[in-house]
Amino acid sequence: FYRRFIKNFSTLALPLSKLLHKDVEFNFDQPYIKAFQELKSRLTSTPILQTPNWDLPFELMCDASNSALGVVLGQRARAGQPVHVIAYASRTMDSAQQNYTTTEKELLAIVFALEKFRSYLLGSKIIAFSNHAALRYLLKKPDAKPRLIRWMLLLQELDLEIRDKKGAENSVADHLSRIEKGSELMPIRDEFPDEQLLHIKVATPWFADICNYVASSDLPPEASRAHKEKICSDAKYYIWDYPYLWRLCSDKVIRRCIPEAEINSVLQFCHSAPGGGHYGSTRTARKVLDCGLYWPTIFRDAHHFVSTCEKCQKAGVAMNKRHKMPQQPIQFYEIFDV
Repeated sequence: FYRRFIKNFSTLALPLSKLLHKDVEFNFDQPYIKAFQELKSRLTSTPILQTPNWDLPFELMCDASNSALGVVLGQRARAGQPVHVIAYASRTMDSAQQNYTTTEKELLAIVFALEKFRSYLLGSKIIAFSNHAALRYLLKKPDAKPRLIRWMLLLQELDLEIRDKKGAENSVADHLSRIEKGSELMPIRDEFPDEQLLHIKVATPWFADICNYVASSDLPPEASRAHKEKICSDAKYYIWDYPYLWRLCSDKVIRRCIPEAEINSVLQFCHSAPGGGHYGSTRTARKVLDCGLYWPTIFRDAHHFVSTCEKCQKAGVAMNKRHKMPQQPIQFYEIFDV
C-alpha cells in the first residue's frame, strides 16, 4: 500500500518475500527480523508519516478481526493523491467484545479510533472507511441496544461520514487488526520532571520544507506565495536519499545537509578537536565543507564560533583583518612638494 514511498522496497522486502514461496520452511531468523524492522521503521517515518494539516479532512481506515482492532489516521493533500499517515493504533478486544457480531466489531473499531484520536478530530471533517457495508444501516436501527445507542451518541458529536471499502483495499488497517500481543493499560501520570518535558520538544530542521517538497511534493500550506516559489526554485539543488537530504553546491560537490542541533558539534570538531588546529573562521568553514557537510550559514556560524573560542582569545589570535588605528599623526603633503 505504501511501497511507492519506500525506496528500494523490493530489495528490502526480498527476505520476507522468499518466505512466501512454495515448500519453504518458515524460519524467522536474523535476516528476516532485520528486514521486518527496517520496513517497520520506514512506515513510521517521513515521507509516509506526516504532521496533520487542520485545513484538510481526516480519513480513518478501520478494521476488526476476531480478537483485535486496527485503525490508521491519515490525510490526502488532494483528491486522487495517496493518503499520508498521521498515526497508527491497534488494541486487542476483551472476552466480552470478542462475542460481538461482525458488524458490531467493525463499529467498535470506529469508536476506538474516534476516542483514540479525539484531540485531532474535534471540529474537523472525518471520513471513516470500513469493509462492512451493513455498518451504515446498523446506525439507523430503531430498536438498537443500549451499547449501540451510546456509540451513536459519540458519533453524533463529530462531523463523520462512513464509507464502505472492500477488505482487499483496506489492507493497512486489516494488518493492524491481526496483532496477537495483548494490550496493557498504562497509568497516566499527572506530573513530569522538568528535565523530561524539556526533551519532548524537538526543533524542526531548517531543511524540513525543502525535504518534504523533494520527497513528496508537499508545500507548507501556511507559507506565503514567495516562500513557496523559493522552495520550488531551490529544490533542484537538493537530493533526497533516505534518511538524508543532500545539496549540490556551487563547486559541483554533493554535501549532506545537517540540522541546527548538529552544527555546534561539527564546528567543535573542525576547529577545536586535535585535528582542528584552531584556525580562523574562513578556514574552519572550508574544513566543514571539505568534510562533506552543508548548511546555509556556515561562514557566519564559523565566525561566531571562532570569535567565542576561549583558547583563541587567550592566545591573542587576531579575529579580523582590519588595520589598527595609527599611533602617530598622519603627514599631509601638497601636490608639488619635493
